Amino acid sequence: MESTTYDTSAGKQAAAPKIGFVSLGCPKALTDSELILTQLRAEGYETSKTFAGADLVIVNTCGFIDDAVKESLDTIGEALAENGKVIVTGCLGAKAGHAGEGSNLVREMHPSVLAVTGPHATQEVMDAVHTYVPKPHDPFIDLVPEARGVAGIKLTPKHYAYLKISEGCNHRCSFCIIPSMRGDLVSRPIGDVLSEARALFESGVKELLVISQDTSAYGVDVKYRTGFWDGKPVKTRMFDLVAQLGELAQAHGAWVRLHYVYPYPHVDEVLPLMAQGLILPYLDVPFQHAHPDVLKRMKRPANGEKNLERIQRWREICPELVIRSTFIAGFPGETEEEFQTLLDFMQEAQIDRAGCFAYSPIEGAGANALPGALPDALREERRARFMAVAEQVSIAKLQRRVGATMQVLIDSAPALGRKGGVGRSYADAPEIDGSVRLLPPEKASKQLRVGEFTRARIVAAEGHDLVALPL
Repeated sequence: MESTTYDTSAGKQAAAPKIGFVSLGCPKALTDSELILTQLRAEGYETSKTFAGADLVIVNTCGFIDDAVKESLDTIGEALAENGKVIVTGCLGAKAGHAGEGSNLVREMHPSVLAVTGPHATQEVMDAVHTYVPKPHDPFIDLVPEARGVAGIKLTPKHYAYLKISEGCNHRCSFCIIPSMRGDLVSRPIGDVLSEARALFESGVKELLVISQDTSAYGVDVKYRTGFWDGKPVKTRMFDLVAQLGELAQAHGAWVRLHYVYPYPHVDEVLPLMAQGLILPYLDVPFQHAHPDVLKRMKRPANGEKNLERIQRWREICPELVIRSTFIAGFPGETEEEFQTLLDFMQEAQIDRAGCFAYSPIEGAGANALPGALPDALREERRARFMAVAEQVSIAKLQRRVGATMQVLIDSAPALGRKGGVGRSYADAPEIDGSVRLLPPEKASKQLRVGEFTRARIVAAEGHDLVALPL
């Protein structure tokens, strides 16, 4: 997990109190951080680059896996040591302690924290801030940049942004504790989501990354009720949302990328939109495994055989489709035969980008009670074997792109790209996939600007990345 300390101060005012802020964890937590920082700025607070220089510190935590829990607890401890006044929010804030029902892990480990909230709790965080660091008298609302349909602060680079469409999850996967921390599925009103998307595009965003715990389930909780946007009725449903986002993106010359898509049958409806170029032909699908018995023990909502058939159907509709996924090796009770089924699936499904975790028990997860726990060394050995197959598939697919011309979104380009730059194709999500290394343009007049697109001819593949010549 990465941690980042943010300073969004502008328009200095000597008397304005300073808040230190650290955001840990996934893109969903990052959007929570953006909302809190936006509210802080709207009320006139400044932010501090250091713990010691702040009047109070907020730590937005992650609590999904043991390493993330440790990093969060360590960061809280560091903030307490350097500052002493700390508010904790995020997933770890919702995690129960060891003392039983009603206990809280953060308070058990760090009893001196001022307040603890769970995720997506902007108002509760602000209430705690007001208690310990009163509001400045003159909020500088005019200093907050316009974004997200209202005044907002964005923590990603200017040219891409995450769009969270829902909170929580209705599944109860045996290895996961997210629902206990973030609750059941709650879909955002479709009008709000589309207004935020339009504001982001209008602010210069060229890539919108749609995120949630379960993107394909959008609207299930409200029975796909009809909402309104721009005076038109729109159903609160994945297909309708994606179709509208695609039209907005096309009007602004931008990309829309879908993450956390469960392989439900209705996802098939979205593939024609990809084939038409309305949204990127890219799906981030957390398959986790391929053997039906393992998936059953995981309590996943699909089985391996249907997944393979669905992938084949998707590629028939949209041959350019790129699929990224995550898997778990060494799940309790996993036999060598079941693991081999997973390796065979990887070869047959031709997953373009894959990550794999060796199974790790998470406190509070149902999988802890399953029989057949595997030794740590075997779990790691299977993870390594999986990644060897995954990399073989990925590298072979990248090699086939050599000679093709692709659109590349530029992420960095010193000196206007005279010495080249780095970007991403439609096949590469930021921070989790590969990149495209751009060579210095042959045309002296050609410039590469961050946040703009360039056409480039792929000349080589290097590991998980491509090398391209801007045209």
